[in-house]
Amino acid sequence: MSFLKSLFGLGGSKEEASGGPAATAKEAEHKGFIIRATPYKDGGQYQTAGTIVKEIEGEMKEYKFVRADRFSTIEEAADLSLSKGRQIIDEQGERMFGKG
Repeated sequence: MSFLKSLFGLGGSKEEASGGPAATAKEAEHKGFIIRATPYKDGGQYQTAGTIVKEIEGEMKEYKFVRADRFSTIEEAADLSLSKGRQIIDEQGERMFGKG
C-alpha cells in the first residue's frame, strides 16, 4: 500500500498533511534577507508558501507567507514562492518585522 501512496503522491509527512511546517524546497538570498520556499501539498496541488528570515540587532526575525497560487509540481510552486518573497522584500523591507 505504501508503494501506491508514494506512486500517486498520497504520502507525505503528518506535519505537511496537517498544514504544519513543510520542508524547504529552495532557498535564496535577496538584499540581505534569506527566502525559504516551503510549498506544501493541498488537494493534489502545491500551495505557494515561504519564510523570509533576517538577523536584526542580533535577533533572528521570521516572516511567513502563503499565497493562493497552486501548481502541479513542487518546483513551480517553489520558484513562485521565491519570486513572491523577493516582491515582499522589495515592497516592505524590514517593515514586515515591525521595523521601519
